[in-house]
Amino acid sequence: MLLMVICAVLWSIGGIFIKLISWSPLLIAGVRSLIAAAVVGSYMFYKKTPIKICKYSIGAGIGLSGCCICFVVANKLTTAANAIVLQYSAPVFILIISALIFQQKLRKKEIMAVAGTMFGIVLFFFDQLSPGNILGNFIAILAGIFLAVMFVMVGQGGNDDSIRMSGILFAHLLTAVIGIPVGIMGTVSVSGMEIFYILILGIFQLGIPYVLYGIASRECPPLACSLIGMLEPLLNPVWVFIFAGEAPGIFALVGAIVIIGVVTWWCVTESQTS
Repeated sequence: MLLMVICAVLWSIGGIFIKLISWSPLLIAGVRSLIAAAVVGSYMFYKKTPIKICKYSIGAGIGLSGCCICFVVANKLTTAANAIVLQYSAPVFILIISALIFQQKLRKKEIMAVAGTMFGIVLFFFDQLSPGNILGNFIAILAGIFLAVMFVMVGQGGNDDSIRMSGILFAHLLTAVIGIPVGIMGTVSVSGMEIFYILILGIFQLGIPYVLYGIASRECPPLACSLIGMLEPLLNPVWVFIFAGEAPGIFALVGAIVIIGVVTWWCVTESQTS
């Protein structure tokens, strides 16, 4: 549980460092993931975790890569609070994907979770009405959908560490392959401080946390992992407010409370019935 707390806190520093780097969002995502891939790959080599190439690991990699790219882009277009909280609507999209693709019937509780989260999402669009912020909100929702795809694919692959870690490794390699060549064209200058910030993002915000998550998830109960993970959307806007002075609007704040509350309720009730 302590490792999971450290993991969530490290995840939460992403927003502020993304705001501090002037590069193209795609270049930030690509370089950050390239560094993270080196960390994750080194851990897998040390633990002798085999790289497993299958439809589940590849699908998980595509989902997480899409999430990583969309999250960075959303952070540049809208507030950090909007970007992270809307991404955390992923559990609801897991339910929708399961119903549409795998023909799983939604129970009353699940319909309530979907409706509550959608209501929270709608609130975000009441106080961020500029075109950039609206686009950023939509991209943040897309990040949540991609994250849901990752969770669904890992779940379909069973409780297999090699599938989970291989999917993470593939995601960061794919993000680097897409982000770096395209992002370089949209980046004007690179400073020494920005290189320092991207190293923090790649090593401490992405690479090490995924290793910690892989270790923690073996011993920490799923409910505890889910609830402790909620520290990320809670702390991320706090760091950005302290160091960049960016604050979410009142409707976004209410929407965040609704979404985090609904997802927390869903995690607790689902654990009790499983």
